Amino acid sequence: MNKNVCLIDLSQKDFKDTWDLQTKTLQSIVDSKIKNRREELNIPTSNYFLFVEHPHVYTLGKSGDMKHLLLNEKQLKEKEISFYKINRGGDITYHGPGQIVGYPILDLENFFTDIHKYLRLLEEVIIKVIGEYGLKGERSNGETGVWLDVGTPFARKICAMGIRTSRWVTMHGFALNVNTNLGYFDHIIPCGINDKSVTSMEVELGTKLNVDEVKEKILFHFKELFEVNEFIKKASL
Repeated sequence: MNKNVCLIDLSQKDFKDTWDLQTKTLQSIVDSKIKNRREELNIPTSNYFLFVEHPHVYTLGKSGDMKHLLLNEKQLKEKEISFYKINRGGDITYHGPGQIVGYPILDLENFFTDIHKYLRLLEEVIIKVIGEYGLKGERSNGETGVWLDVGTPFARKICAMGIRTSRWVTMHGFALNVNTNLGYFDHIIPCGINDKSVTSMEVELGTKLNVDEVKEKILFHFKELFEVNEFIKKASL
């Protein structure tokens, strides 16, 4: 099993371009797995972790409802916000500047073959990260992601998650609101949940954060929880 992970920080990149890159990368891993089995080979498959910050975009998961997008096509154009229906789980969410988006493209057969465990560990990474800043992240029953003040009238989501898998290879991932402009969430019903709000680390702590510092904490806890041997930094795929 290969427990090394190639780390690529894409900086700012268009959502569609990044989606295409993820799809291509996932397919290359799947093709390697099929070849291994067909030819009875034992060539290790690769794992990747992408960091990215997207320009303003709304994405609707395959189980999402278009009614949860509150803008029409003209309004999206006026506000310079892109919109895509995509192939991850979950409903609608927003990506934009000041948000850390992480896309692990892992062959889970290198780690464990349990999608439920994968999602819970992703949540745990974020819970541990924001815990270092004094924020108590929690899970909300039946609602994937990381929340604050679950079970109160003030419950709010700080990190959204949605994934897709094929032959145990993952894509898509999480979006942690760090210094995010939360006003963009006003134009959607985030994740299709209309009785809870959205927040950011900046709002909760009353100060802007160093995004690179938060990324380092994400990698530290991801490495620990997923038992990654080493992150290998690469400039590109």
